[in-house]
Amino acid sequence: MQAIPAVNPATKAAFTENKYLVTLVFVTSLFMLWGIAITMGDVLNRHFQNVLHVSKAESGLVQFSIFGAYAVMGIPAGLFMKRFGYKNGVLLGLGLYAAGAFLFVPAANAESFGFFRIALFVLACGLATLETVAHPFVAGLGDQRTSDQRINFAQSFNGLGAVIGPLIGGFFILRAGQEHSNDLESVKLLYQVIGSVILVIAIAFSFVKVPPVQDAHAIEAEADAYAVPTEPADLKVPRTLFSHTHFICAVIAQLFNVAAQGGTWAFFINYGVEKMGFVEEKASYYFAFSMVMMMVGRFVGTYLMRFIAPNKMLAGFALGSILMCLLIAQSFGWPSFIALIMLNFFFSIMFPTIFSLGLKGLGQHTQQASSFIVMGVVGGALFPPIMGQLADKDVATAYYLPIICYVVIFLFGAKFYKVK
Repeated sequence: MQAIPAVNPATKAAFTENKYLVTLVFVTSLFMLWGIAITMGDVLNRHFQNVLHVSKAESGLVQFSIFGAYAVMGIPAGLFMKRFGYKNGVLLGLGLYAAGAFLFVPAANAESFGFFRIALFVLACGLATLETVAHPFVAGLGDQRTSDQRINFAQSFNGLGAVIGPLIGGFFILRAGQEHSNDLESVKLLYQVIGSVILVIAIAFSFVKVPPVQDAHAIEAEADAYAVPTEPADLKVPRTLFSHTHFICAVIAQLFNVAAQGGTWAFFINYGVEKMGFVEEKASYYFAFSMVMMMVGRFVGTYLMRFIAPNKMLAGFALGSILMCLLIAQSFGWPSFIALIMLNFFFSIMFPTIFSLGLKGLGQHTQQASSFIVMGVVGGALFPPIMGQLADKDVATAYYLPIICYVVIFLFGAKFYKVK
């Protein structure tokens, strides 16, 4: 096993090292790719309501299929990564992503909502694999003291992908007046292109030479590797993963975080159409603009974390999200819609920050922990159908529900993030 280099706390930690630059660029691009896929699902949510005539509650099953895959694939992806390494984990994720995209062709031909959900599930298994691999991968591409900054930086490009997704979906799927705006042909063609692009990227990455990656949290873990550090050396017992309470709290916080995110995004376009009177294409472009605010929030958050502790940033942004939800639910017109857009700014840093805080001090358990935190994404599967029940009656009132989620996140950032 590679020796762990000594770290001088007084030395300023670099963002990364030159030997990792090519790998960092490539892995960061993966964050953008799954951002595109996730927000495209929210465009499909609205399109399926129109073309396949499903209710809002039923269309919430789109998110159930996507985020449910994370619960199924989180642990297998982690085991695969541990056995075959980061690079092969990325290739597996890209392969499943492409396979799911190509399954959209028979699903569109069958005009089956159930078939589409199967295709989305396979595609999302690829996304879950990429997320499981990419977070500890990026965290390990440099000093552990800057792992929070690297993960938030990479997640900023996830925000870019989240902007691109609704723009693509709005133009090719929801745009009024185009030849296939009321059928599934545009969906079929678009996902054929997406699948082909992902395959090309997978082939390109297979030729990238990845340097040995140091566990970003191994140094910190040396001081935290034993349950009873004050006992004599021969009585020390290695700590298990689930003895780390901050990790368990991170999984719970991530579940509620993605629950709020999934519900917010699933009914954004509905809110624009029903409360603001927009056409669907225009609402999807505002959705894309809200993703710009999320990207801005991540860049701003990455910078501010140089001066403000990540957990304090997380707690503060959770309070901002609660305020936005209260405004959204009031149906005040533009003030409420602006709050809906700004909600993305406030939960911008939540996913990567919860992820990074949850991995602190885990050492050899880091990869396994990454799997469980990714499984927390199942919250995005459970919440949209519940929120859809309220949205079928009044889409604005449905935005009271995410407040519960942000209270949980606030508590994690304020208290339960601590490594013990």
